[in-house]
Amino acid sequence: MSRKAFILAFITIIIWGSTFAAIRASLHGGYSAGHLVLVRYLIASGLFATYALWPGVKFRLPKKEDLLKIFILGFIGISIYHIGVTFGEQTISAGTAGMLIGSAPIFTSIIAVIVLKERLGMIGWAGLAIGFVGIFTITLGTTGPSFTLDEGVFLVLIAAIATSVFFVFQKPLFQRYRPIELAAYFTWVGTIPFLFFAPGLFETLQHATLEAHLSAIYAGIFPAGIAYVTWGIALSLSNASSVGSMMYLEPAVAIVVALIWLQELPSTLSIIGGVIALSGVMIVSVLGKRSHVSMMEKAS
Repeated sequence: MSRKAFILAFITIIIWGSTFAAIRASLHGGYSAGHLVLVRYLIASGLFATYALWPGVKFRLPKKEDLLKIFILGFIGISIYHIGVTFGEQTISAGTAGMLIGSAPIFTSIIAVIVLKERLGMIGWAGLAIGFVGIFTITLGTTGPSFTLDEGVFLVLIAAIATSVFFVFQKPLFQRYRPIELAAYFTWVGTIPFLFFAPGLFETLQHATLEAHLSAIYAGIFPAGIAYVTWGIALSLSNASSVGSMMYLEPAVAIVVALIWLQELPSTLSIIGGVIALSGVMIVSVLGKRSHVSMMEKAS
């Protein structure tokens, strides 16, 4: 990975890692989950529209043959992902959500096996098994005294699967579009379903706290806007497996930021599960690197 790709990917992970705490802060401050995703992506869509219409900026529209893929990926990578994370964080901590999203490479490997007909080998399958043990342990860490599984965990896991699909299948589009153009396309497409949550928005804006508003603005400008551009540039400069490995840091960033910002820490059992899941991810991605790189080449 080039130095520029590393720096951009690292900046992205720091921003994305802070997102989970920002979401919780907005939810605690009076935003509903639906209104939060809508506000975030109206802000992000406005930023990209301003850039696209800025005098002197050359902004290309997508080609007709790419429209369907852009719409599908925008819906999966933006709409489904952010609905899953935001609604999931209504009931689970920011750190727990970060650890579950950190398991995304596990699902990326499963996509390789099912869709791209990749062969993992014994080490790869062992890594997947360890990863799922970690996810199960995180899930147990969210249960109450009645051992009722939290639905927020399942929503965030859906988001992890969605982001795996998104990152794998967007890679070929970087050969035809600039990262900022793709980020804009995906953002605009992904924002459309969020309009379903528009009723009652003004009442929420009137009653939410200042911290909730500032958190929503931050989450709209940085994680939803700038970070997708920096990540896209990093992907365009290096192979997806190398850049994707930076996501190992995201759960740690999420936990630290949530602890500092919200004084919130996942349960001990969830943290143990996060370590186990991350170990599984590293076994699959590092020891099975050759298979993972082959998957990316087929996807392109």
